[in-house]
Formats: sequence, structure tokens, C-alpha cells
Amino acid sequence: MFDTLSAMPSDPILGLMTKYREDSHAQKIDLGVGVYKDELGHTPILDCVKKAEQHRIDTEETKVYIGPTGSADFNSLLGELAFGADNPAILANRVRTVSTPGGTGALRVAADFIKRASQATSSQKAVIWVSDPTWANHTGLFEAAGVEVKTYPYYDYDSKSLKFDEMKAALSQIGPDDVVLLHACCHNPSGMDLNTTQWDEIIEIAQQQGFTPLIDMAYQGFGDGVDEDAYGVRKMAAAVDNMILCSSCSKNFGLYRERIGACSIVGKDANSANVAFSVLLYVVRCIYSMPPAHGAAIVETILGSAELKQQWLNELKVMRDRINGNRSMLVEKLKEKGVERDFSFIAKQKGMFSFLGVNPEQVARLQQEHSIYMVDSSRISIAGIGLGNVDYLAESIAKVI
Repeated sequence: MFDTLSAMPSDPILGLMTKYREDSHAQKIDLGVGVYKDELGHTPILDCVKKAEQHRIDTEETKVYIGPTGSADFNSLLGELAFGADNPAILANRVRTVSTPGGTGALRVAADFIKRASQATSSQKAVIWVSDPTWANHTGLFEAAGVEVKTYPYYDYDSKSLKFDEMKAALSQIGPDDVVLLHACCHNPSGMDLNTTQWDEIIEIAQQQGFTPLIDMAYQGFGDGVDEDAYGVRKMAAAVDNMILCSSCSKNFGLYRERIGACSIVGKDANSANVAFSVLLYVVRCIYSMPPAHGAAIVETILGSAELKQQWLNELKVMRDRINGNRSMLVEKLKEKGVERDFSFIAKQKGMFSFLGVNPEQVARLQQEHSIYMVDSSRISIAGIGLGNVDYLAESIAKVI
């Protein structure tokens, strides 16, 4: 049986990690992996997380399963964080949430849910529309679940801006049987977010066309603030009959290895939400049965404590300000090194990612000649930049372009 298998291509980011670790260059820089790093290149445990973990150790009494829905407190608190406690969808009891193994687990649950919902309403194969670009794992994940993936225009690589008119035109042709994946704050690999006015226009199209929005949100608080970054999620939930939200606690709580996230569905009313929720729970039971508990316990402890929540907000602001500062710092350093090309777009974007805009040959030279690692698309993690390496980075970019 195994003899018929063909080797799958290796993940480019995992390959970069291996090359970076094996590189002995004293000034090597890793701009490939999408995790937050401090000035020393370390991904620290937040102080509020340490306190919540200690509370967990002191109070945990059992390791028994917590059930396929996960922790009710976690689901409720994370739902309020994303949707807002006063959201009409919350107040009307239209939201149902399950804990998942990270944001990727949330997406896989959503993918299987979409497939089952599509089978119940149409003989056609389920279709989800994703932005161009999106994360490569989106395509693989949905296709593995039996959902067809199509793309809509999003980022203009030449002008370093959104193809917003083209995006609207494409979405205006999508019907009620399809799903449209939208990136929340800081989530698109281009670093380009929809502003509030653009969100309003997309929400209006979603209402008119009747497709189901699936919003992927892993960086709430990394853009402008926790409430500001949830604008699109909250307004969409209040405006449409059906919606899916996949969220992750990996980035904004620094819980990468705890693998805790959530999948939330918004139904037309409480009864339809209950029916959809029963399907969601069946999907969970068929994939992993029960979610992990530890990460959820940390998050619910933080969000359930006024003191720890404020500490988390303060630590989140430090991360947000560092990333935003790195963007401006890189643009200024490139100018200092005599680079005439306009890189000002980097400072105007949000979150941890941006496309540098160099070609694959130049990406290869940065790696081979200067030990600077990024994926072939030139997508970089802004958090990998710091005061200690920005001069070398800017000088190296100047040399290859």
C-alpha cells in the first residue's frame, strides 16, 4: 500500500527554519517564521500567562475530558472579545462557539462544517473563495476537506495596494451557496488590511449576495487595538444571517504551542444556531473528539480577571508598538542606505507581515550572500527586525537591488 505513495513537497517555511538553524553566519536574520519576537529575537511567555498558568497549577483538580465543545467559560469570554458583549448577534443568542486545537483546527472544523452544510442544501460541490494572496495552508486545508477553492483579487503587487474595486466586482458575482474567506486585522500575508469604510462596503455586498462570510482572525490587538481590530467581525456578525469566525490565541496571547483557538458560527436566529451547532459538534467528534484544555484555561483566567486582562492588554500593546515601530524603522534605514526605490508602503501596512517586493533571484541572493531568510514571495515577518540587525538588513537589501 505505502509503495504507491509519492513524496509530498516540503513546507517552504519549515525548510527555511532548518537552513537558518544550520547557518553559522554571525549576522543571520530569520524573516520567514510568523511568530512574534522581541528585540533579542526571543519569543517570550507573557507575564500574564505565567500568572494564569500558576493559577491553573494551583487549582486544577482533574485531567478528565472537557467535552467536544471545550470550556464554556473560554468559549463565552473569547466570543465576547471577538464579537463584543453588546453585539446584536450575541444579545439575540445567535452565536455558538467550540474550542479547537489552534486556529488551524478551527479552520478544519469550519471546512468540514461547510461541506456538510453544502451537501444539505445543494448537489454541487462546496466552494470557498479566498483572497489572492492568502496563506498556502488555506488552500490545502479546504481541499483536503473536500471543499473547492477559488480566488478573488486582493493585493496589487505593483502598486503595493488593495485591488479593492476588483475585489468588490468579484464578490458581487458570488451566490448564496458559496463561502467567502475574509482576513481580519493583520492576517493577510501582504500586510494590507481593509479599512472601516471598505469593510462597510464588503458587508453590504455580503448582505446583497447572501454568501456566507468566514472571517479568519489570529491577530486581534496587533493592528490598532483589541476593539478597533474587531470592527469587521462585529459589524458583519450584526448584519448577515449566517457567518463563521475562526480565531486563534497563538499570537495575541503568545500561546503558540498550546494550540488553542475557536470556531464560532452565527445563525439566523437561536433555533437555527442550535441546529448548526449540533452539526458543528458532530464534525468535532469525527475529527479530534475533544479539544485541549490547558491553553483555554490560561485564556479564560486572563479574560476573566480584570487585573490580568489589563496586564494582557498592556503587554499586547508593547508587541503592537514594537511591530509598528519596526515598519517605520526599516523604511528609514533603507533611505539612509541610499535605496531610491519607494518602500514607504511597509510603514503604512499593519501586523507582522509584508511583501518586500524583491524578486525570487534577489530573495535567493539575500539568503546565499547575506544569510537573510524569507520565502520566495519575499513575504517577511516584521517581528524578525530589530535595532541589532536593521542596519545589516537594509545594507543587504540595498546590495541586491
